[in-house]
Amino acid sequence: MRDCAAETLEDVQGRADPRAIAIQRVGVKAVRHPLRISDRGGRIQHSIALCNMYVALPAHLKGTHMSRFLEILNQYPEPVGVANIDSFLEEVRHRLEAEEARVELRFPYFVNKKAPVSGVESLLDYEVEIQAERTAAGLRLELGVMVPVTSLCPCSKSISDYGAHNQRSHVWVRADTRQTVWIEDIIDLVESVASCQLYGLLKRPDEKFVTEYAYDHPKFVEDMVRDVALRLRQDRRIRRFTVSSENFESIHNHSAYAEIQMDN
Repeated sequence: MRDCAAETLEDVQGRADPRAIAIQRVGVKAVRHPLRISDRGGRIQHSIALCNMYVALPAHLKGTHMSRFLEILNQYPEPVGVANIDSFLEEVRHRLEAEEARVELRFPYFVNKKAPVSGVESLLDYEVEIQAERTAAGLRLELGVMVPVTSLCPCSKSISDYGAHNQRSHVWVRADTRQTVWIEDIIDLVESVASCQLYGLLKRPDEKFVTEYAYDHPKFVEDMVRDVALRLRQDRRIRRFTVSSENFESIHNHSAYAEIQMDN
């Protein structure tokens, strides 16, 4: 058997490329990896993230070293999270000799919630996205949180002799931040302006409460994004944001949708 370790193998990716076209993002996608993230109270939550990692490839190079992304991810001393994402991206930039590095993380995040009447505790899951870019100029980070809530139709309530149709809504907030914004900050904001928030577990007195609370707080999908935008606009930690709401209609086979993009 030949001893490949004793041979010098050609670095094909390092060849010059005659087409001279730069690539803004090249890397690996859909890598599952452990993630550790701090909550607002300083506790550590463990999750599994779907990771995408990229670098900018200059025009003169044929390719990047894909295996190095996985090497860095697996050899990093701690699971990647918000606290160390800047140093992680600096390591990627250094190892892949790139001007710019980017990582995208998507993972479930759990909050322990108490039911409004019985106080019974249960976990509710939220979808979270972290997108971070690192250049020589510094770090740019965007936090995205999907908050599921209840929305009750004002029109249905107005025209019906009794009852009103309601639905579950997915409200996405994506915030380009100047400083730390906690995941719970976004969750609390959205839930405070919804027709009603969701819970993992409800007893009968809780179900009565949330049904009647939603009836007393009707919201169109347009109301929802405007009310969230008003609150986000007051938060000086946020540079710009996008808020969207998709209502999974209970009386139609389609969704209602609204979106606002705004600079702070």
